Amino acid sequence: MGLLTFGINITLDGCIDHREGLADDELHRYWTALMDGGAAMLWGRVTYEMMESAWPAVARDTQAPAAMREWAVKLDAKPKYVVSTSRRDYSWSNTHLVEGDLREAVTKIKERTPGGILLGGHKLAGALEALDLIDEYRFLVHPVMAGHGPTLFEGVTRSKRLELLSTERLASGAISQHYRRKSEKA
Repeated sequence: MGLLTFGINITLDGCIDHREGLADDELHRYWTALMDGGAAMLWGRVTYEMMESAWPAVARDTQAPAAMREWAVKLDAKPKYVVSTSRRDYSWSNTHLVEGDLREAVTKIKERTPGGILLGGHKLAGALEALDLIDEYRFLVHPVMAGHGPTLFEGVTRSKRLELLSTERLASGAISQHYRRKSEKA
């Protein structure tokens, strides 16, 4: 069974607005390497539509910065699973609608994707966190105080212990933090 890894950019004050991160070539290489480590992507509709509105065009733009284009080309080729109750049609290549019971549907995706799935989007992550389906967490903490939201895991109702697996400092000052869900028996 593949691991479900939630990855997101976050500011020091917990903001996950994608416009607040420090986007540079190193950031794009970081996310490309993380995406390379998995076999598929999983998003909610809002995150999917944000990604769909930008990245397919970058993948086709031979003038785009190399690091951005590499991310976009690889993203274009990845299987993309979308959880949505309102959208049914998807023109972006390799996109699949996730239907039915969320726990069952995501568990089936994990079972048939041994290479793992990279999860993006805070609302879906919150729902999957409540169902205990997230195995690992990859936070890229930017040295920014945004002063606004949305914030990570709004509405989480219980404490959860995580095991720190690694950290890495990027030249921008952003810090990559890799955590795994701790066993309930530990």
